[in-house]
Amino acid sequence: MIKDLIKKNRSIRRFKKGFKISEKTLKELIGLARLSASAANLQPLKFVLSWDENKNKKIFPHTKWAGYLQNWGGPSEDEKPSAYIIILGDTAITKSFGCDHGIAAQNILLGAREKGLGGCIVGALKRKALHQNLGIPSRYEILLAIALGKPNEKVIIETACNGEIKYWRDEQDVMHVPKRPLEELILDL
Repeated sequence: MIKDLIKKNRSIRRFKKGFKISEKTLKELIGLARLSASAANLQPLKFVLSWDENKNKKIFPHTKWAGYLQNWGGPSEDEKPSAYIIILGDTAITKSFGCDHGIAAQNILLGAREKGLGGCIVGALKRKALHQNLGIPSRYEILLAIALGKPNEKVIIETACNGEIKYWRDEQDVMHVPKRPLEELILDL
């Protein structure tokens, strides 16, 4: 059921060491992104895939993780992602990407979750340095990165109380993610 898959699809920021994701798996996930809705059907998104440890090392230093977790600098060496998908916008097709990359990213993450993988959309990127490090041509705008791997953390959804929406980890290192109640989201206008 889609609701169950969506509930399982949490942002995973710690991954099992040594787990490998194949190029084939990443291409299957891009196949799901390819089927995403696209404004005016322009399909301006392009993707850089990384499943190789050396290429992953070129990406990781340019990512920033979990802003609400002030005392956590991101995954340790033993918790780093197995793979990345960098979503690019092709400015030769359009200068405005709307929400295309968000829709594509969600399709990728749902597909990853269905395969027993976890991922995290990373929007906080050092884009200029990443552009240079990967040799990305200037016509491509870096929109998002998706970190992927085998989950090595537990994430619990809970109801936000008093408007408190900051995620946090408890004493057992379980991630808690408060979500606003449905009644707070729907306006009776």
